[in-house]
Amino acid sequence: MKTILLIESNAAILENLVEGLEMEGYNILASNNGKKGIELAKKFKPDLIISAILMNGMDGYEVLRLLLTMDKTREIPFIFSTTKSEKKDKALALGLGADDYMIKPYGFEHLFELSKALITSGSKRQKSACSNLLRN
Repeated sequence: MKTILLIESNAAILENLVEGLEMEGYNILASNNGKKGIELAKKFKPDLIISAILMNGMDGYEVLRLLLTMDKTREIPFIFSTTKSEKKDKALALGLGADDYMIKPYGFEHLFELSKALITSGSKRQKSACSNLLRN
């Protein structure tokens, strides 16, 4: 069974995501803040991380930055789930290394398809690193 880590400060959204993804057959780890999310990622190394950006304390950008500095979590596919809908926000997130960016509200079907695809194919960062090694 594949594992997804959800990092979301809004309790209602977190509950809905947990419920929906569990019904799709995923094992879910859930955190309501970035610090705990990083601890769960290090301990369990999930197959995918879905994180909000706007959270108290550590925001989602900082979560991603820290995860990318650790060997154990660097290659985990990462999706931002956010209300930030401006192009500059998406460009920043993808530039930092996020694999995708979903603007709330979104349909569960899209989330399920994207989750399955990233778990199957792995992070775009993995492919980029491999192609860079092959070129050198």
